[in-house]
Amino acid sequence: MTRKAAALLIATLLVLVSALAVYATSNGAWLANVPQRDRERANPYHDQPDAVAAGRRIFVDHCAHCHGDTAEGTKKRPSLKSERVQKETTDGDLHWLLVNGNRGQGMPSWVKLGDPQIWQVICYVKSLH
Repeated sequence: MTRKAAALLIATLLVLVSALAVYATSNGAWLANVPQRDRERANPYHDQPDAVAAGRRIFVDHCAHCHGDTAEGTKKRPSLKSERVQKETTDGDLHWLLVNGNRGQGMPSWVKLGDPQIWQVICYVKSLH
């Protein structure tokens, strides 16, 4: 194998591994890391219209640059309107993700926002179904 062919093979493998990492994140692989106690946490702002409005403002300020203005996702970040986010994840799952992040996949921790704001963002995201 020539050096050029070997370099091409390595570059192809790196692209494939990167694509699989993005797919794994958008495919919900992070859910396996959520402890049951966190998964079962209830959102104290569930179904509160004021919380949805506040969550939208926070989303625009902190999340839209990666997930898009309408949460449809971007080339590198998943849609938050997906079946997985809207129906398969609990509010507790999303809270855990926002607190802990998923740095290997580009999702930062948003613990600095504080619990009330995190729950409000979750209200907004879940309202997008």
